[in-house]
Amino acid sequence: MLRSLFSGISSLRSHQTMLDVTGNNIANVNTTGYKAARTQFEDTLSQVLQNAGAPQAGQGGTNPAQVGLGVQVAAITNNFTDGATQQTGSPLDMKITGDGFFIINSGTEQLYTRAGAFTLDALGQLTTPGGALVQGWGVDANGKVDPTKFGNISLPVSTTMGARATAEAVFEGNLPAEVAGGTTIDRTIQIYNELGVARDLKVTFAKQADGSWKVNAGDGAATAVELTLTPVPAVKADPNATPPVEAVPAGTFDMSPVAPWKVGGVTIDLSRVSGFGNLSTLEAKSQDGMGAGTLQSFSMNADGTLIGSFSNGFKEPVGRIALANFANAAGLEKAGGTAFRSTVNSGEAQVGTAGTGGRGSLSSRALEMSNVDLSQEFTNLIIAQRGFQAGSRVITTSDELLQELVNLKR
Repeated sequence: MLRSLFSGISSLRSHQTMLDVTGNNIANVNTTGYKAARTQFEDTLSQVLQNAGAPQAGQGGTNPAQVGLGVQVAAITNNFTDGATQQTGSPLDMKITGDGFFIINSGTEQLYTRAGAFTLDALGQLTTPGGALVQGWGVDANGKVDPTKFGNISLPVSTTMGARATAEAVFEGNLPAEVAGGTTIDRTIQIYNELGVARDLKVTFAKQADGSWKVNAGDGAATAVELTLTPVPAVKADPNATPPVEAVPAGTFDMSPVAPWKVGGVTIDLSRVSGFGNLSTLEAKSQDGMGAGTLQSFSMNADGTLIGSFSNGFKEPVGRIALANFANAAGLEKAGGTAFRSTVNSGEAQVGTAGTGGRGSLSSRALEMSNVDLSQEFTNLIIAQRGFQAGSRVITTSDELLQELVNLKR
């Protein structure tokens, strides 16, 4: 039987596989996170008709004579270059820029995907459209990402930020130096106890005849020891004096008694209050307590940290998305649903934070589209078709030769 007949058959088989791969790429041109595949061919074992001969005295060497036995598919590899970015506006849509994969748990195994079109289920768990659970790290009681809490990312609307008692209240601005003695200025700021119950802290500044200010503070349950703000004359720095004299800027107050000045366990910080003339800008600037709040929405940082916005107006981390990368991403096996599973040749998943260890960065409100290049795929379609046609011509030609051989005997 003619060897060319079997070579033609191998050509048909191999180009059919190339056509299958190309058709699948074209079918997934709009699949989120899809990675295009590429077919690679190699020749099969060649039959030796004549071995190579070594040069001898008076005679040159001879080269081997071989006839190939066809073609076969050497590999079908995936192209892991980034796909185009599609802006969606949804905070649940996430995109990886660079290397790495989202880690998802299908219930029976851990898989990896580049498709970041996630949703929330009835329990507030972050899931893929197929129901696989997105993996990452939770937070501790202080709102810090806890590396020991690896598992399903959960963002239920019932997530509560605990209350925090006010430890410090800050006042800043200027007390007008030119006002007459007996003038009072009141400022009030809302503070919280350990249960998140709010109460008003009132601070009163009373101008004295000698130019100082008497300061009193109270929150309805406790009061502070009276504080005196005494203007300090400006002093120029003199490094050559013994001892060296440090500069004292104009408008500075000497506080008596010295800080910390507290009322009901809350430190009142007046270190940013000045005493220049013709300027009254004193205000209650800030305090570090808060009432309890429930999760309203969230956003994501480039490292995958999910920042929750709570009803009490504060923000804090509620979790962090984990990413995995592999020593040989081409060794991953497609598992369906735009997901991959690790194999013995991909290496173990290296799990970590986005932006570290060679892993890419994360962005929300966007998706990674398929990286299929239609112009290349249609070109491959033509190449596969022509290769298939050429292989079929080899078969028909071989058949004609066999027919001539049979016709030798009439």
